[in-house]
Amino acid sequence: MIDPSLKVSDDNNEEKFLNNPIVTVGPVTKQYLKAVKSYITDGNRFVFSDGASKVQVSVISDEIIRVRMAPQGTFLADFSYALQPYDHVITEVKFIENDLQYLISTPKVTCAITKADFLISFIDRDGFLMSSDAKPMHYEENVQFGGYYIYCSKTCQTTEDFYALGDKATEFNLRGKRMVLWNTDTYAFAKNQDPLYRSIPFYLSLNKGYCYGIFHDNTFKTHYDFAVESMDCTSFWSDGGELNYYYIHGPQMVDVVRRYSMLTGTHQMPPMWALGFHQCRWSYYPDKKVKQVANTFREKKIPCDAIYLDIDYMNGYRCFTWNERYFPDPKNLLSELNDIGFKTVVIIDPGIKVDENYWVFKEGKANNYFCRRCDDYFMEGNVWPGRCQFPDFTNPKVREWWGGLFQGLLDAGVDGVWNDMNEPAVFGSGSFPDDVRHNFDHHRGSHRKAHNVYGMQMVRATYEGLQKLQKNKRPFTITRAGYSGVQRYSSVWTGDNVATWEHLKLANVMCQRLSISGISFCGTDIGGFTGEPDGELFTRWIQLGVFTPLMRAHSAGDTREREPWSFGEPFESICRKFIELRYKLLPYLYSAFWQHYKYHLPVLRPVVMLEPNEHINHFREDEFSFGDSILVCPVLQPGVANRKVYLPKGTWYDYWTNHKYKGGKEFVISTPLDSMPIFVKGGASIPEYPVMQHVNEFELESVTLKTWFSEMEEKSIIYEDHGENFAYKLDIYLEKTITVRGTNGSFVMEQTMHGMYTPRYEKYEHIVYGLPFKVKKVIVDGKEIKKYSFDTTNVLSFTTTKQFKKIEILA
Repeated sequence: MIDPSLKVSDDNNEEKFLNNPIVTVGPVTKQYLKAVKSYITDGNRFVFSDGASKVQVSVISDEIIRVRMAPQGTFLADFSYALQPYDHVITEVKFIENDLQYLISTPKVTCAITKADFLISFIDRDGFLMSSDAKPMHYEENVQFGGYYIYCSKTCQTTEDFYALGDKATEFNLRGKRMVLWNTDTYAFAKNQDPLYRSIPFYLSLNKGYCYGIFHDNTFKTHYDFAVESMDCTSFWSDGGELNYYYIHGPQMVDVVRRYSMLTGTHQMPPMWALGFHQCRWSYYPDKKVKQVANTFREKKIPCDAIYLDIDYMNGYRCFTWNERYFPDPKNLLSELNDIGFKTVVIIDPGIKVDENYWVFKEGKANNYFCRRCDDYFMEGNVWPGRCQFPDFTNPKVREWWGGLFQGLLDAGVDGVWNDMNEPAVFGSGSFPDDVRHNFDHHRGSHRKAHNVYGMQMVRATYEGLQKLQKNKRPFTITRAGYSGVQRYSSVWTGDNVATWEHLKLANVMCQRLSISGISFCGTDIGGFTGEPDGELFTRWIQLGVFTPLMRAHSAGDTREREPWSFGEPFESICRKFIELRYKLLPYLYSAFWQHYKYHLPVLRPVVMLEPNEHINHFREDEFSFGDSILVCPVLQPGVANRKVYLPKGTWYDYWTNHKYKGGKEFVISTPLDSMPIFVKGGASIPEYPVMQHVNEFELESVTLKTWFSEMEEKSIIYEDHGENFAYKLDIYLEKTITVRGTNGSFVMEQTMHGMYTPRYEKYEHIVYGLPFKVKKVIVDGKEIKKYSFDTTNVLSFTTTKQFKKIEILA
């Protein structure tokens, strides 16, 4: 039968047939959605069609609406590595059709689809236009690979600014930037170099104090234009896959970040030791060198919890092996390190050396676990061991196999795993060719589709393997590459940075950006991975590192040694002082992680998140909140004796001097080398531990509880559990809420507790700052106590049991 589309008619209306049907195919051009012709409804899901393409609009919650486009009317399999199950709340969904639009409404937001041109917009319940399409969604056929390039463009207001998108090495505010998401090994990256190591397709829009987010769950190479090509338009597009985005309503920035985390998950509670100081270098070897470094920390009384072994601990860089020359007895070495309080973290790369005598290669080959190219040849490339093949971590069987390979390392005493080179990086070519095939959890795909999730699935395999092998012990992992949702499995660091003041500033910005991109457990290579910092730069970096959730010093092997004592005095003493501060604040940081895990709050919060209505704050990037009560402003230039610091509205106290400030403006703060601007919010209650050389060095007898006066009612959360197991998931934890309120003649503190954990210490050593009156009485749970004291600045000190319910401090 002849295809009737190949018929043509001549002037005599006689039918003729084309010998070459390809001439009837038009050029490949962008195709825009046309007028809506029909729709169907299915519960909270609505599908609209222009006759060829379909658009699915789904209500996920009162604040989250999902939009998908199928260019030729057939949606791809609905699968995502980014999403986690979550019980989203849908109160009510209304569907209304009028002459011009279809309206899908929840109590918080309305999605409007105009009939004539298929433009989609989102409006809040007060009628404020949050987001609108600048042009209809569109697509272009990819002749070489199949599928489509897919595009979405949104109108951009003159007062609108943009944030997040992961680990971009540029200004915090992304307006005026073009960005690419394609995981890339970028040694010694420069400011504005792009792309980098991670792909987090989530951005925030802030306009006149109103915030929304767009999470485009597409793993292909993705591009963003934030008002560059056109000042009134911002766009995102991908080289394949599906146009599949989630509109996330605010209206506050913190609300959007919370809801994004509800979609993609949060970090599990880390083991407490992982929040201590980590020391790393490429590389510490042989074993005598490792012991020397560890012993020097203890001799100099500089706290440290973890030491890392880079690739030189392996036999010829073969993963899961030991170099018998450098580490003849790893089990004994790691036992000795453990005896003095050190956890050991080892590096693992994805490249498996092609060696028929190497057990890991033989197992992977026998089970067909390595990636293949389109014509069935194995994907091979050169990395540290030489010629390697690479596991397909998008295959569930491979992930399970990989996780089991860690048994030997754990038996030797390894405590954590560092996943590196997993962009994936390949010497010479940069990464895998596009035609490499992946299982993609049985949804199939080329490397174009799997590239950005390869590292995430590697560290997922690592995390799940450790979790299984270590039973009820929390795994610690760190990864260089990742995709949205990687936070469920790992911490991250910002990659191979440089020992410059510019990179110190980038470290500050990038950690804030990662935190509001859903990845709170982040840090940088303190001191710079490559290059040579002087003592001042290293010390200022240590000071910043105290307030990054992951605190790790790391350096390349071709640099001078980079430990806290490496620069002599006064730098050594100042580094010790600030690392000790980190250890004092561990219970506060641990509580901030609980608020991240349970309440989806980022650990680091930029000033624009705290105070978005002030437009000048859209461009502030130095100051940030560490948890919900401490504001810090690192010193980012050499030789400065003071610097300007902006304090948001409210009452703030200088952590060092207890000087009281009324926020909402900038202040000039003294910044000698042994200090850094740190402020505590009025009304905060912050727990502090005594200084330990490592977590759990000794049993606590008491915890210091520092509280700062406030006339406003303020609440602080303090969280405690066993610190290393998963009992917290069975409610074996203790969440305390400290509520304070003050007047000119009184200050009241109340404590409520929830959970089944009982800490072993018995007492709180209270210190109360900023009281505006002379203390005459201290009443604890209805009984006046006589034993209290105050110094010349009216700082009050007294002791209570840990179970106090109400404290009244009276004039």
